[in-house]
This record gives sequence, C-alpha cells and structure tokens, in this order.
Amino acid sequence: MTPTTAQPDLDRALASFHPVSAAPIAVAAYRTRLSALQARIRAAGLAAVWLDASSSLTYFTGLRLGLSERIHGALVAAEGPPAYLTPVFEAPKLKALLRIPGPMLMWEEDEDPFALVARYLDGLPGRGLGLDPATPFRFASGMMGATGGRVVPATDLIAGLRQIKSPEEIAIIQTAMDVSWRVQRAVHGGLRAGITTTEIGQFIDAAHQASGMAPLFHAVQFGEATAYPHGVPGPQTLRDGDMVLVDLGGTLQGYRSDITRTYVFGTPTARQRRLWQVEQAAHAAGFAAATIGAPCEAVDAAARAVIVAAGFGPGHAVPGLPHRTGHGLGLDIHEEPWIVKGNRTPLQPGMCFSIEPMLCLYGECGIRLEDIVHMTDKGPRWFSPPAGDLDQPFGKQD
Repeated sequence: MTPTTAQPDLDRALASFHPVSAAPIAVAAYRTRLSALQARIRAAGLAAVWLDASSSLTYFTGLRLGLSERIHGALVAAEGPPAYLTPVFEAPKLKALLRIPGPMLMWEEDEDPFALVARYLDGLPGRGLGLDPATPFRFASGMMGATGGRVVPATDLIAGLRQIKSPEEIAIIQTAMDVSWRVQRAVHGGLRAGITTTEIGQFIDAAHQASGMAPLFHAVQFGEATAYPHGVPGPQTLRDGDMVLVDLGGTLQGYRSDITRTYVFGTPTARQRRLWQVEQAAHAAGFAAATIGAPCEAVDAAARAVIVAAGFGPGHAVPGLPHRTGHGLGLDIHEEPWIVKGNRTPLQPGMCFSIEPMLCLYGECGIRLEDIVHMTDKGPRWFSPPAGDLDQPFGKQD
C-alpha cells in the first residue's frame, strides 16, 4: 500500500509489521504421511491412489504444481515411492522440485498419458485406482476410460489423514493466525469516516506481505452489505454508525489463516448491540460443544440453537444463519472437517476448523465472528483471542 495522508493510522500500523517465520514441514513428515496413506491403500485393496496437482499432492509429497490442461501429479501405490506422471518437457523442472524421489512416468504431447497410467497399474497388486477429489473431470474421465472404470473416490482415505494436523502444522497455522489477528486489530484501530473498503483491503494485503506471508483474501463490508455472507460488488465508504465486517486471511508455507470480526463504527444502537450479543453467544456455544468424540454436527447444532432461541431462523432461514457453522482449515482455506448438520465425524485431537455462525438480516446488517480452533486431547483451543466485547473487540489495548 502506498502511504498517503488520507490514512495515517493505517500507514503507521503497516510499519509495525515485520516478517515472521515457522519451522517448515520436514521431509520425514512427508514420508510418514505417505506411509499412512499406503496403509489405507492396502486396507482398501486398491492398486494406487492418484494425487492430482492439488493441495493433497503437496500434503503427501511436498510438491506444489499448478493445475493446467496437461495432467500432472503422482501415483501412490501400496508400496514404494510415488510415481510422478509428467509431460516429458516438464520432467527436468519436476525433478528439481521433488522432495520425495520416485520414478517418472513421462508422456509426449502426442501420446496418451492415461494409457501410461493403466500400464503402470497393471503391474501392481490390488485392484482399482483411488482418485484425488480435486481431480478435474476431464482427467477423471480419462482415468476411468483407460482403466475400464476401475476408479473410486479416495476422499475418505485422503481427508481422514489431512484433517488431523500434526504439531508442526499447528505451529505454522498459529504463526499465520497471529499475524492475521494483528491485521484485524490494526484495521479496527485505523478506521475513520470516509475510508473505503478498497483502502482497507489494500492495507490488509500489504500488512500480510510485510509479515512475510502471501495475501490470500480479504472481504470488507459496511452497513447493509454486512448482511450478505460474501459481500456485495463494488467499493463502499464508511459512515458513522455502520456495522463493519472484515474477513481476511493469508498464507504461510502453504497453510492458511482465516478470521472475521464484526463491530460498529461509532456508538452502537441498542438493536446492533443485541444482535452482536446473540452472535457472540452462538459463537461461544459452538466452542463449548466442540468436545472430543462429539460429532462435527454438534457444533453446528449448538450455535444454531442459540440463534433460533433468539427468534431467528429456524434452520437455515433468514433472518438467521443461512450456511454451515464452520469448515476445516489447513493447506486449503476450506477443507474437511465440515461443521454442518449430517456430518457425524467425531471430533479428534489435531482437527482444525472455524466456528462462524453468522447472523444475517438481509436489508439490515449481518454479524460474523469467525475464529479457528484446534482440538487438543482436552478439548478445543482458540488460535486467536475471541472478541469479548462489542466496544473493545480486541481488548483493552484499543
């Protein structure tokens, strides 16, 4: 963000951000993850699992590839190292990027990569190919055609491992969340009448960059626009009495941060204060319901019950909470576990997910308090201090 006299508080705040660091994921961790996946492959009787150019490829091998029109990824068999499927002309670059060495299955532009996959699978024990859920349809259909339809989803095999974060992963996420919480606090302290959502968004990105993180996203909404979970098109200008919703995140070593705060610019009305307190109570109820062994849906049910008891809803009806209460967070901003009705997955130590039971009143305002928790063997723990008070959402330091 270019310093200007129009926003001196944010300019001063930007100067306080400095690069952060966290220990990277070690090669030994990738090998442990692959071994765990291979055990699941054997238990399922599959020949292999396909990892597309997705975050799951990164999770298991440390390899980061961009999705393109050419299929590119790895086959993980029940034993041995991954086999990397790559166009011939990409092979030198791929070899330089590998953290986990393995054979390369290379195809020329005028050859069929799916036939190459089928020949590789024919030489393996087991039957069938588990497919990365992030695989585009054009690649999935090619795999199905080449293997005679012997393709099954590998969602449960992959997600069952990815949704349990290691201490190393939690440490990276904690570092990222610390930065994003500080960015939120700086935005709150730098608000002034007349500032635009565009200016705030520029500051959010610049602050993450100054901290050594890659900006991921920002959503800044004022007044009525706060009622809509993903905002409205076009910039807005802040006025006294506006509800303010700021949702933001960044990326550190591939792992995401995500945090939302909502408050009032100026003196809250009695109506705004009551709505905020309902949201805060729903947020707290979700946290209290996040006990080890409880199903993911229990968190959603507890938060939603508070909103319904306050006269909103029922269910997903608006005014009320129109979406799930939370989502997992890690290498993807939205990943399993989903905190939603119908998800009976038991909460386990290592799971990381958001609690964000947004109260939406279309045409008036909306309030979302979003924080990420990670499950310990004693229950949930916040990555960031939750907003305790509408007047001082970041504590007495305001």
